[in-house]
Amino acid sequence: MYSFRHWSEKTLDEMSEGDWRIFCAEFNINYKGARVPPPMRNWSESKLSAELLNGVQRAGYEKPSPIQMAAVPVGLEHRDLIGIAPTGSGKTAAFVLPMLMHVYNLMVESEKSIDDDDDQGPCSPYALVLAPTRAHVLQIEEETVKFSPYLGIKIFSILAGQPIDEQGSRLRQGHFQVVIASPCRLLDCLQRRYLVLNQCNYVVLDKADRMIDMGFKDQVTDILDSMPRLRNNNNMKPENLDGEDEEEVNGKQVYRTTQVFSATMPWAVERLARKYLRNPIVVRIGTEEEANEPPITQHVIMMKPSEKSSRLRILLDELEDNKTAIVFTNTKSDACTIAKFLGKDGYRVALLHWGMDGEQRRIILDGLKNNEHNVLVATDVAAYGIDVPHVAHVINYDMPGDIDTHANRIGRAVGEGGGISTTFLTLDDTDVFCDLKQMLIQRNCLVPPELAQA
Repeated sequence: MYSFRHWSEKTLDEMSEGDWRIFCAEFNINYKGARVPPPMRNWSESKLSAELLNGVQRAGYEKPSPIQMAAVPVGLEHRDLIGIAPTGSGKTAAFVLPMLMHVYNLMVESEKSIDDDDDQGPCSPYALVLAPTRAHVLQIEEETVKFSPYLGIKIFSILAGQPIDEQGSRLRQGHFQVVIASPCRLLDCLQRRYLVLNQCNYVVLDKADRMIDMGFKDQVTDILDSMPRLRNNNNMKPENLDGEDEEEVNGKQVYRTTQVFSATMPWAVERLARKYLRNPIVVRIGTEEEANEPPITQHVIMMKPSEKSSRLRILLDELEDNKTAIVFTNTKSDACTIAKFLGKDGYRVALLHWGMDGEQRRIILDGLKNNEHNVLVATDVAAYGIDVPHVAHVINYDMPGDIDTHANRIGRAVGEGGGISTTFLTLDDTDVFCDLKQMLIQRNCLVPPELAQA
């Protein structure tokens, strides 16, 4: 007779597809992708080494969190991964543990001891973790060193605020298998040849949404472009997973593992993942609505340049008193001109551009928070990493020259239930017509007839 036992009462071999569906539903684990390995119900099912499991126990991690349940088995199979989970959900250990197992296996394979420090050339790590800020780098280091000593793996964090030459000297003197850094600081070290990434084949982008939000997309892409996709530097890849498995089993080549972890999945992170990840598995904890950026209603209006100022006034007149609108321009001079004529028309306007120092920006942002101003005219300085409160409407007075900047701009709209963006489009913007049309279609927004023909 069939026994209707709960999954917690079954051995791993007894788990059916239905049991796994129930398990994932109970822990809000959602997957997308091909040939997804089952999650681990507890640490003993993780296939981590005995040394790492000892470290997990000593760290006080009694049960894995949902993102760890799902992401660790994926990482241990060297699959590319997009992990989307809220802040504080245990994402760091979810990528650190499989990364350390990967590095340890490479050390054993190469029979290279951590004491082989006679080579004073550039540091050449096996794994790299990128994070947006010094504080995040330190947080990842703190988590990593809970486990790395159990495998004899050496970690180095490249930190802003410390002398770069001093850090470069330490990188050259020690054989570090894992490097943790922010994009800008890492690029500095690469340019100075303090380290090279020719044998780095495990890469994690942590807090990817924050990195993009802070304007590090170009630095991240420069770093990824400089790295080999394969250990033998051959960028050709099979068109299916079966081909990859056959090549790895035969020892011909090993593909780089690239993983992206984020609290949300904005457009710019999606584009980055599509470009650099290979048949990724998507692990999302919670609903898709929780994981995605707030819904933004996009309006795109074709017009002549001479019509922009009058249309801008109409939109600002519809703004509620306790809400803020950001008006983006492409140049400082245009921002100054628009702020000046809006001020003369009686709007409570503030101006923000790259030429202002930190104190000036702080005063302006305080004025917005205190509701002294409800219209901010800005260059792209306001699109990256600046907290502007109560933004209900983003107005692109000028369409930016690339779709990623556009995505960052409209991402500032965070009204209740999602904000609104309006973009003034002219025939001078034809270079971005195709990308903009694709974004509007993907987000189920109305495509104007002029754009539909692009």
